[in-house]
Amino acid sequence: MSDYVRKLRAKIGHDLLFSPAVACLIRDDDDRMLLVRQAGDATWSLPAGAIDPGETPADAVRREVREEASVDVELLRLAGVFGGGPSFRRYYANGDEVAWVTITFEARIVAGVPAPDDEEIAEVRWATAAELETLDLMPSTRHILACIDAGRGFDP
Repeated sequence: MSDYVRKLRAKIGHDLLFSPAVACLIRDDDDRMLLVRQAGDATWSLPAGAIDPGETPADAVRREVREEASVDVELLRLAGVFGGGPSFRRYYANGDEVAWVTITFEARIVAGVPAPDDEEIAEVRWATAAELETLDLMPSTRHILACIDAGRGFDP
């Protein structure tokens, strides 16, 4: 949690916080997608996180991918903007409620080998499209991938 969110939480408690976020869709040469699993959570997601005050979405997504998957990426294109619906609402174990609006980029790895940070992220893996169907994905990740797969870069 950033200092900014910590200060907001001191004022609003656990009430709903509407927050801008980023996610990154990274494919390898075999068209597999890079996924991360947060520590203490069984679900998989794209590397993602909140945009900090003063940070551009592009800088935020590069930072999040580096922090979560230990790689540097080159951004290729804006894949879409998603959020606001139930798939993007999250209730944390401490009682905090957040609704994300997520700017999603497609990128490619330019340095490093995907690995968890062993603090926030417990596991990193590549997944084929067929494997995505069987994995326990975060609802927001499933929604983003379904929209992109359908050729939509926004919520219908």
